[in-house]
Amino acid sequence: MTVVPGSSSVSTGPDGGADGGSMLPAKLVRRVISGLPTGLLVLDSTDRVVLVNTVARRMGVVDSDELAVAELAELVRATRGAGSDRERQIDLPPVPEPPLTRPRPDQEGVAVRARARLLDSSGHVAVILDDITESRRVEAVRRDFVANISHELKTPVGALHVLAEAVAAASEDPVAVRRFASRMTHESARLARLVQEIIDLSRLQGAEPLPDLRPLATAGLLAEAVDRTRLVAQAQAISIAVIGDGELRVRGDENQLVTAVANLLDNAISYSPHGTRVVLGVRRSGTTVEISVADEGIGIAEKDLERVFERFYRADPARSRATGGTGLGLAIVKHIATNHGGSVTVWSVEGTGSTFTLRLPLFTGVLRSFTFGERRAPARTGPEISDADGAGGTDVAGGAGSGGTDGGSSDGGARRRAENRKRSGSAGPSDATGGAKR
Repeated sequence: MTVVPGSSSVSTGPDGGADGGSMLPAKLVRRVISGLPTGLLVLDSTDRVVLVNTVARRMGVVDSDELAVAELAELVRATRGAGSDRERQIDLPPVPEPPLTRPRPDQEGVAVRARARLLDSSGHVAVILDDITESRRVEAVRRDFVANISHELKTPVGALHVLAEAVAAASEDPVAVRRFASRMTHESARLARLVQEIIDLSRLQGAEPLPDLRPLATAGLLAEAVDRTRLVAQAQAISIAVIGDGELRVRGDENQLVTAVANLLDNAISYSPHGTRVVLGVRRSGTTVEISVADEGIGIAEKDLERVFERFYRADPARSRATGGTGLGLAIVKHIATNHGGSVTVWSVEGTGSTFTLRLPLFTGVLRSFTFGERRAPARTGPEISDADGAGGTDVAGGAGSGGTDGGSSDGGARRRAENRKRSGSAGPSDATGGAKR
């Protein structure tokens, strides 16, 4: 395709030359160039910009009719001097967003692949700019993932190898064999959990459609999550108080949402001192359902808050190894929240505790509601948390019950559930746990 000098049209032939006879209006050509998804600019022999499209301008590579990036100017001169195409990856500085005149402190630049081509003997050079920022980020994530997963798999596999040798050497000592076998069981379970979480995370990141989107009562989700973490909580003498409006509903995949809440609970239990309490709350905030998990644990340093949802990132690696964590639990929560159109955030202060909040779109369709007690009310084997501790809260041994199953009359149970809902409606989980005030 060639621009005809002194003409308002472009002549194109079958091979892209100017001999075909068919004429394209110059206005149409300008629209095509302007609509290209890549940046395009043309410079004359004096390095003056004679053509630039919208994408290139947004990248900030042109100032008036001159190149604003020194590396691009060098690339153009190298192309003109060699008489052949040249290519280079360039990191462009961040461009202020209108109406700002300076980039934001947290704003990142754009990484581009710049390809320069000599157009004619007069020295005109065309430069094509492809944005590779996202592909570079994905590649960095892939490299980090491979490096991290290699390290994480190496630890339990190496431990199993050493323990197997120890068992063989102590074959005549039943006590030692039992001790080593117990450790082998622990390490193999950790390895199996790691592999399963890798599979789950890969599936969540694969942009596959959710398998079973249906209305779900939060009472059932929270009760199942508490049930999954019951044993580990009892082992640490940690009670789980469930408070809030269990009749709120969300739409999604039940297994994934239960996994997200259970992962938050497991994380809170793992980083909480022996004998403390974890509060699992649910409340409505506009068109959003907020499920919060607050603990009285060691807290998270401010520098680590933005990274706790990254894969394999651990704010306290030594503590994570002691608790058998894989470093994938919170990353899984983040992807589940994103896949359901929600989000997850964290508030924390070192030495005070942490509050993780999972936010999901509220479902307002028709669905029979369940209270915590109606959905899951196992036999109580521990003390019930009083109303002063939270509306309708129960400890982990008592299950996740709102009304409970204390043998009272159905009318009394209904009245208690109504009173609990009234109390919990005015003080959501964040208020009860102090998350909002913090």
